[in-house]
Amino acid sequence: MKRAALNIEELRRQARRALPRFAFSYVEGGADDEQTLKDNREVFARWRFIPPVLTDSSQRDLSVTLCGQTLSAPLLIAPTGYNGMLRFGADAMLARTARRAGIGYIQSTVSTASIEEIAAENLPQHWFQLYVLKDRAVTTGLLERAKAAGCTTLVVSVDAVHFGNREKDKRNYRRPMKLSLPSLVDVALHPGWVWRTLKPAGMPGFGNLKPYVSADKQRGAGGASYFSEQMDTRLNWETFAWIRSQWQGALLIKGILAPADAQRALDAGADGIVLSNHGGRQLDGSVSAMEVLSEIRQLCGADATILIDSGFRRGTDVVKALALGANAVLLGRPMLYGVAAAGEAGAQRALEIILQEVDRTLAQLGCTSVNQLGPHLLRPER
Repeated sequence: MKRAALNIEELRRQARRALPRFAFSYVEGGADDEQTLKDNREVFARWRFIPPVLTDSSQRDLSVTLCGQTLSAPLLIAPTGYNGMLRFGADAMLARTARRAGIGYIQSTVSTASIEEIAAENLPQHWFQLYVLKDRAVTTGLLERAKAAGCTTLVVSVDAVHFGNREKDKRNYRRPMKLSLPSLVDVALHPGWVWRTLKPAGMPGFGNLKPYVSADKQRGAGGASYFSEQMDTRLNWETFAWIRSQWQGALLIKGILAPADAQRALDAGADGIVLSNHGGRQLDGSVSAMEVLSEIRQLCGADATILIDSGFRRGTDVVKALALGANAVLLGRPMLYGVAAAGEAGAQRALEIILQEVDRTLAQLGCTSVNQLGPHLLRPER
């Protein structure tokens, strides 16, 4: 019997073997020299734990309340696009994993599954991530569908208006969305991926596009070109005010790094923010979200809802973020490694690993709940 992965890095290696090079590069790659991608991982070593002793932490409660909703742990599955390239049905697999664990699931505008397909999974915490498009009718349509599907919270991404230069990804193509000959040969050397991903329904599409564009724009290159053309490059605070007027539920802005933007977002009517550098895929050389977390928490106050992503691979990473002021962490690549490596079982294993590590770290820090975490448990690098 194959031994279960012991950590996220083992799932990553399994995913690399399971995927053709172009698909793994899409998941793994960052912008330009990938310095931000590297920094996102290295930043966690800048804080070390100071564990107290002789405290009873035999019973622990990981639950948190976000936007009026109770989650079993301070985790949400991050919005990630075009997951059907990893495995057929990947979005639904991730959603079901979140449902079973009692954590949040944030569906991407560019998910392979539609809003309605994910709603059919009966998620108690179904959030929707919005990319704002030039065609306001499409944006309004997405918002109306998210409301009708029972999405409780809207997450507006503001850091991908101008796409990053992802060279690792580009190297697999002879021209945009057309694989090079070596990449096509590599696909042929991964028949398992072809069987799991393409055989069930052909080239993956963008499920949320179907009501708005012709059939040739719903899949593969057509869908990608539509979104690159439609991304609203004039996105500004006035646009956000319009979105706020269209959505009566909880609303968060994702992609905040500047402290002044964090405060302005809350002043403009956001119910919370997500600190993120888009996993190192946008502006290379930008700060890690962890580097600005403490400052933004201090500026925005104890009651502000502050989530964070980018670079998390261990439960200890999660706990450090919580101790520095985050309310919860979004998990992106760890969950994608899992679903690429072993489908729904792999996604389940990825989340189990993180949850077990978070729980064990709390115990070793003498904490019985995440509310007891704080900067007093950390020593910053000098």
